[in-house]
Amino acid sequence: MSEQPRGLWTGLTHKMALRRWARTARGAHTMELSALRAERNWARRLRQHLDRLIHTADDRLALPPVGSNAMQVPHNADWSWRPELWRGRLPVPGLSSVQSKSMLGREVTLFHDCDISELTFRQLRNQRAEDLAPYGLRMDVFCFDGSYLSVVVDLPPEAAHGLQKKHLMRIETIVETEKPIEIFARLNIKNGPNTEQIVRELPMTQGHVGVEFDLAYTKLNEKRVEKLWLDLIFEGPEMNQVTLRDFTVSRRPRADL
Repeated sequence: MSEQPRGLWTGLTHKMALRRWARTARGAHTMELSALRAERNWARRLRQHLDRLIHTADDRLALPPVGSNAMQVPHNADWSWRPELWRGRLPVPGLSSVQSKSMLGREVTLFHDCDISELTFRQLRNQRAEDLAPYGLRMDVFCFDGSYLSVVVDLPPEAAHGLQKKHLMRIETIVETEKPIEIFARLNIKNGPNTEQIVRELPMTQGHVGVEFDLAYTKLNEKRVEKLWLDLIFEGPEMNQVTLRDFTVSRRPRADL
């Protein structure tokens, strides 16, 4: 049977069932009690399946769709991007006892100098109504005997194309922590033999965080820009759980004065 007749038959079946139950409901006031009892039993059995369907459908339809690239960016942005970790399911969704330089996906790398790693690093499915990103990143840190912990995000080549000192680079993220922690973001721009770096502290007074990097204060050689990457540096991360529900990067030209 072709798809069209099957769909047509399903629609007719549903309409017939709706009419049948609507007719039964209208006649419930005058129905014989034995028949009413039988209809009530059928209705209760049907309601169990309908409630389960509605619950599952509401849960699935509330999730941000996989692959969604919807994001909030400045109105005059000339480039924006969300890494694959926050955009789609990874083949390997998590790591435990994470060693330094371990990658989650192709763009996100964890660095640390612990002798004994008690860190986990995993992708999780976002389920909140306010989330635009389909996935998030969760990092659990237990005992920490190192001096630094950072997550590096490699930006795609498009971020370097046409980059100028008049640009403002911006990151937007949604951060959840079990206890207060200082997080710094460092933008790195390799241009020729030099690497320009700008550091900003993430304001942790609210879940939705945004910081900007003004390239006007750098010695950027616009003709030799090769690649960009971002470091997220976590100070005193021990015995904490950090979740990044979203992570986006955008750039926009500074308004002319």
